[in-house]
Amino acid sequence: MTPSERLKGLATFVAVAEAGSFTAAAARLNLTNSAVGKAVARLEERLGQPLFDRSRRRLELTDAGEVFYKVCVRVLEELEAAERVISADEIEPSGRLRVDLPATFGRMHALPALLDFAERYPQVLPQVSFTDRFVDPVEDGLDLVVRIGGGDTWPAALDYRYLGHEELVFCASPAYIALHGAPQSLDELWRHAAVLYGRADGSTSPWLIDDGQAPLARQHVEGRIVLGQAEAQVAAVEAGLGIGQLATWLVEGQLREGRLVQVLPQLATRGLPLHLVWQRTRQHVPKVQALIAHFAATLGIGPRAGV
Repeated sequence: MTPSERLKGLATFVAVAEAGSFTAAAARLNLTNSAVGKAVARLEERLGQPLFDRSRRRLELTDAGEVFYKVCVRVLEELEAAERVISADEIEPSGRLRVDLPATFGRMHALPALLDFAERYPQVLPQVSFTDRFVDPVEDGLDLVVRIGGGDTWPAALDYRYLGHEELVFCASPAYIALHGAPQSLDELWRHAAVLYGRADGSTSPWLIDDGQAPLARQHVEGRIVLGQAEAQVAAVEAGLGIGQLATWLVEGQLREGRLVQVLPQLATRGLPLHLVWQRTRQHVPKVQALIAHFAATLGIGPRAGV
């Protein structure tokens, strides 16, 4: 079987999966029902297992069919994007653009930038997910990922751009300081109530202390309250439950408006890096190039030392 025949089979299978019937897919592809049915049957024979459950009124994908469908969609979109780039017909960025953003940073900072991008390029169709877990752009079929954290090296299939480090500061509410006073030293800080961030595995994030040595000191403290969501942690600090170590991108509004007060500013600490990450094979696709440039111009945080 030639590569073109294989691709034709993939397109037919995707059409059936999306249309929900052979008849609807045949109409979409301008083929006969028989031709569509034979193409899917040949594909199932080649793969050695059924792709559709035919026992119900509407065709439904089997588990194997679900997996194969995702792969086929990705392959066909990659082929279409490659053809547009090579033919130089695509002057303006266009097409579906899959992006994954960190939950809180994404909602607060990356999403407004992405909405501005979508308005600027109306032919681009963003499909956005929000997760804090590690995602693999290749495995998950993503065009671009924004991540806080991660190292300076990435798998060979990926490329990345560094956008700076977050800055962590100790904060408390004016009401808390009025009641308990502001710590004047590191020793005093340990005697105050702590509002901590809790990880999914049940552990708590330590406070990072910049004592002028490398690596940074990691201090595990007992928390007055532990929260597994960044904005909930900010709310608890605002409510006067204790002192929290928070990223400036998370609390810049509260600090500016006086709802939070920075304490021990000399202990402001460099936090995690911010990166854009994308598939190396897609970096020349106009829509991906355009979003990389847009995010690089709008999402920088903290210092960009060494850049």
